[in-house]
Amino acid sequence: MTLRIDIGGPAAGRVRFAASPLAELTAMLHVLAEPAHHPQLAGWAADVWAGLRPELAERLREAEFLWRSSRADFLVPARPRPTLAAELDDVDRIDDETYVTAALVTTCGSNRVHFGTPSPLVDATARERALDLAQARGALQEAFAERLLADPAAVRARVRDTLEQCAEAFFDAAWAGVGVQLATDLRVKNDLLKRQGIEAALAAVSTAVTFDGTSIVVDKLQDNATTGPGITFLPTVFGRPHLVAVHAPGWHPVVQYPVAEPAPSEPVSLETVTLRLDALAHPVRLRLLRTLARGPHTTGELADAWDLTPPEVSRHLAVLRRAGLLTSERHGRYVRYTINLPDLTTLGSDLLSAVLR
Repeated sequence: MTLRIDIGGPAAGRVRFAASPLAELTAMLHVLAEPAHHPQLAGWAADVWAGLRPELAERLREAEFLWRSSRADFLVPARPRPTLAAELDDVDRIDDETYVTAALVTTCGSNRVHFGTPSPLVDATARERALDLAQARGALQEAFAERLLADPAAVRARVRDTLEQCAEAFFDAAWAGVGVQLATDLRVKNDLLKRQGIEAALAAVSTAVTFDGTSIVVDKLQDNATTGPGITFLPTVFGRPHLVAVHAPGWHPVVQYPVAEPAPSEPVSLETVTLRLDALAHPVRLRLLRTLARGPHTTGELADAWDLTPPEVSRHLAVLRRAGLLTSERHGRYVRYTINLPDLTTLGSDLLSAVLR
């Protein structure tokens, strides 16, 4: 499954790497809302929450759906500015219709709903539909949607004021260090883009992002496509491990990517993950893995252990091998199979415990 972003031709002049204070602040807010996604930042998140004034903490909770599961598009700028204030000024210049539509998508929890034809700002039926969807998400979402549709200017001003308070409370201090890391990453990416081309620059972004000559292809759990006159790549420190993509119609495409960690592990493709999950979905294959976890076995030995025929075992072993969960080694006339524990471990400790126990 992929997200395909058609940039309308060759990459020269259409691909931009830049840092965004607003996008990084939004990544920090996501960490505060979902610390379980970022265990390496749990201490930072706990310290920030402990130091927040109660009023600001309440404000963050009342609007967290703007950055918790996905990001409202206006919070991930396509044309980054040097300062947070300048980027917030750009957000203020967005018309109410565009702002409200982007906010409702995250508030209502569905990008399958297109708010805009007709607009819920002027059409009673569209407004009720938006409120129904928000209500289904929770009381906070419903209350936010009601305020947004009743008085967009007041909500927009409150969101901006909340973000400005976050800058004073924790962002400015964090940005002083983060900005250096982002600048270092940008020097590398822009040098690769200039000297070796888009393929090299994207390879340094993530193995999940490629270029096919006209489109940026992002390996994500979705099937979608969009077009734009170009694309902006924003590095993030606090956003790791997420790869965030803005691709809604009418918005300039943006991808926010995590800067590389020291000695990063090589991520596996979604195709490989899918193969492994499919392989483990069959109870017989789980039983075979349980036996193999105790040492190498031949097909015949596995068949005897589980009262199966050798052809049945061979078919299941073939699936596990294609998924990269087994290795094999020939000893004379016999082939012994061994479980690939490192790759099995990456699928989760619960699975590993179930196989080993």
